Amino acid sequence: MLIKYVMAVVMSFVLVSAVMAAGSSSSSTQPRADNYENGVKAVNSANYKKAIKLFNKVVAAKPTNADAWNYLGFSNRKLKKFDLALSAYQKALAIDPNHRGANEYLGELYLQTDNLEKARERLKKLDDICYFGCDEFDDLKAAIIAYENQ
Repeated sequence: MLIKYVMAVVMSFVLVSAVMAAGSSSSSTQPRADNYENGVKAVNSANYKKAIKLFNKVVAAKPTNADAWNYLGFSNRKLKKFDLALSAYQKALAIDPNHRGANEYLGELYLQTDNLEKARERLKKLDDICYFGCDEFDDLKAAIIAYENQ
């Protein structure tokens, strides 16, 4: 029994090492990790113009990065570039229809553009995705209630 445990631990280390090596490719087709990380930092500091530049680089290198598309949508929405935000959210959801952030933020975009029914559709989608509840559902629900009470 102890031998099986030791072998499992050793195999775990081998697997982790292999995964780490695979993720450290210097290929020019890979998005630079610092563009994504710096984009997140820019969003967190409300520097949305910088975030857009960085996330555009990420999606140019890896067009299937749903998180980067979501952040592009978020940043454009914060700058009231609603058409660009909508397009970015739609791309994120085409890649990952269950992306909780993109569903929440798209719902919030719909509220900002006075489309309550579409926002409710996003809330329903989040209700389906979040089996045991999630912050994205709670946040969009609160935004819908606030919208209805204004």
